[in-house]
Amino acid sequence: MTILEARKLTKVYNGGSQPVAVLDGVELSVAKGEFVVITGDSGSGKTTLLSLLSGLDTPSDGKVLVRGADITLMSENDLAFFRNQTFGFVFQSFHLIPSLTALENVMFPAELALDSHARPKALDLFKQLGVSHCRDRFPYQLSGGEKQRVAIGRALVNAPEILFADEPTGNLDAQNSREVIALLESACRSRAMTLVLVSHNETIAQRADRRFVLDEGRLAVGCEDAP
Repeated sequence: MTILEARKLTKVYNGGSQPVAVLDGVELSVAKGEFVVITGDSGSGKTTLLSLLSGLDTPSDGKVLVRGADITLMSENDLAFFRNQTFGFVFQSFHLIPSLTALENVMFPAELALDSHARPKALDLFKQLGVSHCRDRFPYQLSGGEKQRVAIGRALVNAPEILFADEPTGNLDAQNSREVIALLESACRSRAMTLVLVSHNETIAQRADRRFVLDEGRLAVGCEDAP
């Protein structure tokens, strides 16, 4: 069953002397429970595509469909609520709130959703992710690997249907990179959750069910089966 679609997705920036097309008519579809990687050279539009698919940015033209509903037509308030209920996000730079403890960071999306079980859900995720010892620490007291595990917990606390990850290993060493990708893949498989991950790392791309290769804003390879 298709859960996510891009139809003729285009993004043009008008700053400077002339418009710059970052994405040009991208079309793709992702099935429920699928692990896909978006890859391509630096500047090919990978992060822009992820931002549009996840509703963090709006396209200049085209549609983004989630379960058949066009999220580009939603009001900002409706879209914010939809993102919190449906999507999870993991970023290269972690984006943890400095003034909150690790536990409070993970609980935060659930509290926004008025979930009375936010704390027990967060504590359970800390156990699953092997960072229970970090729960009362602030982000500045965590290693890079610990920060990313906490960020994964925050992304999973609302049991999202789709998890978006933008270069989630970009600030990690080789060992932590392998562990973080394994955690993300395990979460995808065990929860029947869709994982859409941006990476330039070929080893990561080979673990995915499919890859989409961007070349100067267009899909160079529509979809390529991973080995």
